[in-house]
Amino acid sequence: VQLQAYGGGLVQPGGSLRLSCAASRSIFSLNVGAWYRQAPGKQREFVASITSSGSTNYADSMKGRLTISTDNAKNTMYLQMNSLKPEDTAVYYCNIFPPIRVYWGLGTLVTVSS
Repeated sequence: VQLQAYGGGLVQPGGSLRLSCAASRSIFSLNVGAWYRQAPGKQREFVASITSSGSTNYADSMKGRLTISTDNAKNTMYLQMNSLKPEDTAVYYCNIFPPIRVYWGLGTLVTVSS
């Protein structure tokens, strides 16, 4: 399976972005899908997850500002991020939970700056 995250970019503080994760085959209907991020100089950390039944979980640092969702017909997972802060600047990756090493892709860079 190949997972490709995209949709990142430069956004001002308080702005919004919607990230997408395209899978090469059906995976999110069978596994817990998840987003992770790695800020400069820090370890990769969990951001959000969604089960095949739609139950979601969010990191405390971003709770209330995120919405994770999937479209199983398109083999795609999304992450809507609102009220972005400079500390949200990171490379965002998609994977399943728990993550599988070979599923890590290049991620997509989100930069929050004025």
